[in-house]
Amino acid sequence: MKYKFLPIVATLAAAVAVSACGGEEKTDKETAKAAPEEETPIVDIAVAGMRSVDQNHSYTANVEAFNTNNINPSTPNRIKSITVDVGDHVRRGQVLVTLDNSTATQQKVNLDQIDREYKRAKQLLAIGSGTQANVDALKAQYDAAYAMYRNTLENTTLTSPMNGVVTARNLHPGDMASGAAILTIGQIAPRVKVLINIPETERSFVTQGMPVEVSLDAFPDEVFNAKIGRVYPSVDPATRTFEAEIQIDNPNERIFPGMFARVNINHGAKQHVVVPDRAVVKQIGSGNKYVYVYRNGKVSYNKVEVGQRIDDSYELLSGINDGDTVVIAGQSRLADGVSVKLKSVTK
Repeated sequence: MKYKFLPIVATLAAAVAVSACGGEEKTDKETAKAAPEEETPIVDIAVAGMRSVDQNHSYTANVEAFNTNNINPSTPNRIKSITVDVGDHVRRGQVLVTLDNSTATQQKVNLDQIDREYKRAKQLLAIGSGTQANVDALKAQYDAAYAMYRNTLENTTLTSPMNGVVTARNLHPGDMASGAAILTIGQIAPRVKVLINIPETERSFVTQGMPVEVSLDAFPDEVFNAKIGRVYPSVDPATRTFEAEIQIDNPNERIFPGMFARVNINHGAKQHVVVPDRAVVKQIGSGNKYVYVYRNGKVSYNKVEVGQRIDDSYELLSGINDGDTVVIAGQSRLADGVSVKLKSVTK
C-alpha cells in the first residue's frame, strides 16, 4: 500500500501546481484588460488651397465736417446777442453774434478828433503857418486809429465765413468772449470727410482720388461711395502710420459730424492660401494662431499669420503651403509630432 500511495500524492501535487499556474495566467490577462493602451487621436482633415483674395482693408474713424470755423473775436469783448443755436443752418455773411460796441464808439470819437486835427494841420501848412512834419505825424496817427477802429468794429458784429451748420455753442449773451470759440460752424455739404490712419506698409497702395467704400452705423443697410481726397506725406514715427482724408458726398446733409464710419479700401487681389476656419486654433494666453498639418500619419505644429475671414474660411499670409493637409477637428488632443488616425477628408 505504501508504493501505491506515492503516485497518487505525486498526481495530486502536479494537479495543484497546474491549477496554480492556470490561476496566475488568468490574473495577468485581467490586469492587461484593466489597463488598456492610450488611444490614438482621431482627426478630420482638409486640403489647403491657393485662391485669389481681394485685399480689403478696413479702418474706423468718426465723420468730420469738411471745413470747420470757430467764431470768436480777436480781442476780448462782452457778448450782447447770439442769433443762432446748435443745429441751425447758416449762410456765408450771415450775422451770428453781436458784441458790446462801447469800445468801438470811444474809438470812433478819438478817430474823428484826430481827423479834425489832421485837416487843420494841412490847412495851416497850405498858408505857411504849419510844418510838413506835423502833418505827417497826424496822418500816421490817424491811420493807426482808423485801423484799430475798423478791427474793433469788425469784431463787434461776427458773421459766418461759409455756408454750414452750427455744431457747437459754448457761450451765451452776457459772457465775456476772450479766446474760446463762441460758436463752431461746420461745412457738411456738398461733402464731409473722415480721417483714417493707414500703416506705412500700405503706402504704395493708397493714391489720391482712389475710390473707397464707407459704411455708417447710422445707416446699416447702405454703402456710401467715397474717394481718397488727400494723402498726407508724413509718417507718424510713434505709430508708423500716415493719415488719409476720405471725402464722402453729402448733398442732402444726411451725414453729420461725429457719426461712426468704417472705411473699406480694396488694394487689389493676391494669391494666398485659404483654409477652413476650423483649422485655425488660437494659442491660449497669447495672440498667436496655429494650424496642425498632417503628413505621413503624424501632425506638425505650424504657426500662421491670419489675413481676412472669407465666409467660413481664413486667408493665411504665412505658415501653410498650397496643398498642405490641415487638421480641422480633433486638435484638443494634439501636440507637435503626435501620430493620428483619420476620420474623414474634406476637399
